[in-house]
Amino acid sequence: MSHFWPVRKPRAVKEKLRADAPLITGMRVLDALYPSVLGGTSAIPGAFGCGKTCISQALSKYSNSECVIYVGCGERGNEMAEVLDEFPELEIDFEGEKHCIMKRTCLVANTSNMPVAAREASIYTGITLAEYFRDMGKNVAMMADSTSRWAEALREISGRLAEMPADSGFPAHLGSKLAQFYERAGKAVCLGKDGRQGSVTIVGAVSPPGGDFSDPVTAATLDIVQVFWGLDKKLAQRKHFPSVNWNISFTNYDNALTEYYNQRDPDFMKFKAIAKGILQEENDLQEIVQLVGKDSLGEDQKATLEVAKLIKEEFLQQNAFTKYDYNCPLVKTVGMLKCIAVYYENCKRVLLESQKSEKKISMALIEEQLGKSVIKELTEMKFTPPELPEKEITKKLDDLADKIESEFRKLLHG
Repeated sequence: MSHFWPVRKPRAVKEKLRADAPLITGMRVLDALYPSVLGGTSAIPGAFGCGKTCISQALSKYSNSECVIYVGCGERGNEMAEVLDEFPELEIDFEGEKHCIMKRTCLVANTSNMPVAAREASIYTGITLAEYFRDMGKNVAMMADSTSRWAEALREISGRLAEMPADSGFPAHLGSKLAQFYERAGKAVCLGKDGRQGSVTIVGAVSPPGGDFSDPVTAATLDIVQVFWGLDKKLAQRKHFPSVNWNISFTNYDNALTEYYNQRDPDFMKFKAIAKGILQEENDLQEIVQLVGKDSLGEDQKATLEVAKLIKEEFLQQNAFTKYDYNCPLVKTVGMLKCIAVYYENCKRVLLESQKSEKKISMALIEEQLGKSVIKELTEMKFTPPELPEKEITKKLDDLADKIESEFRKLLHG
């Protein structure tokens, strides 16, 4: 039953396909604002302590991949020990049956106390394993933690071979080696008669020294990958996890996933654009607030600040150690985003209409009148257990969106 293959050579496929299904991570900030696809390439750069390994492990536990290859490349031994300790206790629901998560996981352990040559080979071993399972018609996710340690191994080997060093001592072919590695991701029709389709998704953690994103490995990776989940040291210090910085992260898969999301909720892309717009506008308003204070802002700008605070604290922040928020199904993510967008649009509409009428309504009045009903329920949306049936979650959040609409009507005409 053994099968031999040179790890540095990509396994052949019949045809490469365009990816059209999302990689569902269970993290709201990634699923809603910066989604990747099954067969996509993602990078998670961040300084020490920002939560790269935690995001990689959460993806391994709760993503919608059928098979996970976790490569610990040059990282601390206790991180691999943590995976071996936690994973056998976790279960996943597959075709109505509970299975141990370890059954879908392959670990390539190559910690920092192992030889440099083995570390350089570990990434290739992981991607070849991923291709082997892809050829069986499975959707495989490969977590490379971390590609920076692999690049350092390349640098050490290159130095011993007396090759000409380039930026920061890395070999001149660093960019092409990274590109060759990420190029092996993708959705494909496998060789064989039955036309099996499989995919390899690569999520590479990058550890730039001191969190400097201009580091050669991070810069070269950013030129190649389609999704960038930039982690922020300041957010991590404020205990805001996942510490994904919404101002610098991006995804190039929005167009590929529009059809998929429209089937679930035709307005999802609109809600997503509203949320991104609020966060961007809030970032611009912060400078004005610091200079002249919040009282100098208009009522609609105050609404933007308050809703941005709600998005950051209740939607983007997620506690992996709670029973209600360790994982967030896509229906819950879509429903929560819808409720926040409906609340924001109603705030803007009521504030605009009140300017034309005699009854003046301010943002402070909206918070006072709706604080105990609507705003309280918006802050409690995340307490919806992820184990509930999809229809129940959808109904609960749709009812809240309808309640927000009716409460605002009462406020304006009551």
